Amino acid sequence: MDIVIIGGGLAAAKAAAALRENGHDGALTIVGDEDRLPYERPPLSKDVLLGEAPLDDATVQPQEWYDEHDVRLVTGVAAERLDVEAHRVHLADGQVVPYDKAVLATGARPAVPDSIAGGADAYFLRNAADVERLTAAFADASSVIVVGGGWIGLEVAAAARHHDLSTTVVLRGDVPLASVMGERLGRYFADVHTSHGVTLRTGERVDAVTARTVRLGGGEVLEADVVVLGVGATPNVELAEAAGLLVDDGVVTDEHFATSHPDVHAIGDVASTLHTGRGEAVRVEHWDDAVRQGEAVASVLLGQDAAYDWEPYFFTDQYDLGMEYVGHGSGDDDVVVRGELDDGAGDGEFIVFWQRDGVVTAAMNVNIWDVQDDLRALVGQEVSAERLADPNVELADLA
Repeated sequence: MDIVIIGGGLAAAKAAAALRENGHDGALTIVGDEDRLPYERPPLSKDVLLGEAPLDDATVQPQEWYDEHDVRLVTGVAAERLDVEAHRVHLADGQVVPYDKAVLATGARPAVPDSIAGGADAYFLRNAADVERLTAAFADASSVIVVGGGWIGLEVAAAARHHDLSTTVVLRGDVPLASVMGERLGRYFADVHTSHGVTLRTGERVDAVTARTVRLGGGEVLEADVVVLGVGATPNVELAEAAGLLVDDGVVTDEHFATSHPDVHAIGDVASTLHTGRGEAVRVEHWDDAVRQGEAVASVLLGQDAAYDWEPYFFTDQYDLGMEYVGHGSGDDDVVVRGELDDGAGDGEFIVFWQRDGVVTAAMNVNIWDVQDDLRALVGQEVSAERLADPNVELADLA
């Protein structure tokens, strides 16, 4: 069985590794449009942008691994057409890669809303080229404006302050992360950033940006040496769409990652996958899902039973705050805190639970470690808020 993986990121690399580790001995090709080995993205907005690690440290496997495991790695060349009937992938340089099974792992790109004129002129942080450009810009800058108060925007802001740059974050809502965390935790993250010198411009509409300016809805123009746009990501579905595959906020798959064509699967940021526990399609743009889906689709392709049944997980590091989050909560969920939120320094230790109708939808540990297994076990369980908040009740005894 010949397999081609379209996309050169973490999900692709993990799928290839799992295929070889589990006995696949057919032709195996990875096609990626970036001119570098597959790498992990979380370090880009963390250690790499902070200047604490080189970009090469984010590489998943060295070139020798691909050579030793007979994985053909085509980098710096985009896949231009997926012919699902002829089972061929046509590349931009004229190469044609035949396959028996194809895996789409084409990822996502920074969102550039039509409502923001000139958005493409700003800086972004999504791939290796972005972090190289942004790192160089930081080196010559004294001020930064970040448009967007999501995870990437806040990590960029924290990195900018690490480099002692005057930093402003512009967001539409009253607090960052409100749609995920709710008002109380959004306020906490706002306090963490303002206590570290970040200026928050909340409740602002952005009409236009350049690499150095931001024009707000009221006409005010903000200026900085660097403007970073971080307002979400758009899945790269064009190849799938042109091939006639079903697309709806990503490439639609069943719980086994199969698309509307049985010989094409999709994983990672581009895939909108049926979650067996929730009974609905979920598209998750996190490191953990890229790893797990890559490994799971390999099992499926090798005839083993694997399905999308785990809860999303992600982590962030901002200043002295280290956090892990598991589940799929909403800003409208009830919030239960075990411990005390600190005053915004980001060095406190506490756990947060989100509940809907008494059922835990998500949990977050802040500066407390080695509790993720216990928190993951609680997601989907009905537990009283009183017991969740009580530090005298062991986490392991709550499930």
